[in-house]
Amino acid sequence: MNPASFSIRWEGVLVPPVSGKYAIGGEAFNGFDIYLNGEKLVKGRKSDHDPRREYEFIELEAGKKYDLRFDYLQNNTEYAIARLVWDKPNNQMLKEAVDVAKSSDIVILCMGLSPSLEGEEMKVKVAGFDHGDRLDIQLPAIQTNLMKEIMKLGKPTVLVLLNGSAIAFNWESENIPAILESWYPGQAGGTAIADILFGDYNPSGHLPLTFYKSIDQIPAFDVYDMKGKTYRYFNQKPLYEFGFGLSYSTFEYSKVAVPAEIKAGENIKVSVNVKNTSKISGDEVVQLYVSLPESKLQKPIRSLQGFKRVYLKVGETKTVEFELKPAQFAARDNNNVQIVEPGIVEISVGGKQPDESSILGKKVVKFRVKIVGDKFFISD
Repeated sequence: MNPASFSIRWEGVLVPPVSGKYAIGGEAFNGFDIYLNGEKLVKGRKSDHDPRREYEFIELEAGKKYDLRFDYLQNNTEYAIARLVWDKPNNQMLKEAVDVAKSSDIVILCMGLSPSLEGEEMKVKVAGFDHGDRLDIQLPAIQTNLMKEIMKLGKPTVLVLLNGSAIAFNWESENIPAILESWYPGQAGGTAIADILFGDYNPSGHLPLTFYKSIDQIPAFDVYDMKGKTYRYFNQKPLYEFGFGLSYSTFEYSKVAVPAEIKAGENIKVSVNVKNTSKISGDEVVQLYVSLPESKLQKPIRSLQGFKRVYLKVGETKTVEFELKPAQFAARDNNNVQIVEPGIVEISVGGKQPDESSILGKKVVKFRVKIVGDKFFISD
C-alpha cells in the first residue's frame, strides 16, 4: 500500500440509546464520506491544510439498528487522520451546568467563539453563523441563557471570553462583575488566564479594536466611505472602545509641559506625569490621541498618534514624553494632500480615549495647542 495515497472503508452498526436529534460526522485529513443505511449523510470536504470536521443532525430512534459506513481518503497529505464523531441528545445540559455551579465556591465561565464556529467555508449549524461567516456579533444565545441562570445563584463569578474577533455581550457587561478578554490564547493560555485570575500577574492589555453593542452600530460593508467605521470615525457609544483596558493597578495623570502655540510646520512636544495610585505595582499603556475640532478638511474624530508602556511601582510617578511631527496632526484636502492649518490641535493623553468622566477622574489629560502662520503642506 502506498502510505501517501490510499483509502479505507469502515462499516458498523449504530444503535442509539435514546431517541432524538443526533449529530453525526467526522474529521479527516484530507477527505471522507459517511453513509447511514446506504444513503450519504455527510460529505467531508477535502482540505490541503488541516483536518476538516463536518457533521449533520438527524433524528434517530432508540434501539433501532442503523448501518453506518465511513469512507476515508488519504491523498498526499502530511499525515493521515480520520475520526468518526457523534453526539447524542442531552436535554439536561443546562441543569447539569447549574448543579455543578451550585456546589462551587466560585464560578469561572469560559465562553465565546471557537475556530469551529468562525473561519472560512465552514459548514456551521449554529444560529448567527453561515459557512464560517458571522451574521451577528452577539454571543450565541445558549451561552447568555446559561450565564443568566448561573448569576441567579449569587456566586462570585468571572467571565473569561475566548474569541478571535469582537463580540457584543451587553447583558454580561452589565451583570457580571469581572470579565477577562483572552482572545485565542494558545497552548499556554490556561496558565496565563490562571495567573491573572489568581493575581499572580497584573494585566495591562488594551483593546486593539472597537467592541460594538450590536451589528446595528456597524455600517454596511458595501458602503465604502469611512463614516461610522473604526474608532476614528465612530460617533456613538460602543460597548468597549478602542484602547480600553483595565489593570489591578490604578493610575492618575497630570500635565507637565506642552506649548500653548507653535508655528505651522513645527513639531509639538508633550510631557505628562503618570502616577500609580494603587497598592499594586503595574504597567500602564499611555495613549496619545489627536483631534482637529476646527478643521473643515477631511479628518477623523480622533486618531491614536503615540503610545508607551510604563512600569510604575506603588506610589511612583514618571514623566512620559511624546513628540508629534506635523503629519501627525494634519488634515487632508479634496486632493488628499496633507495640510497643517492655522487653528486648534486638541491632544489627549491617558490610559484610554478621552471623555468627560475620564478627564474629571484624572485618567486622561487634555491640551489645546494653537497653530499660527500660513498653511503648511506635507509631501508624502
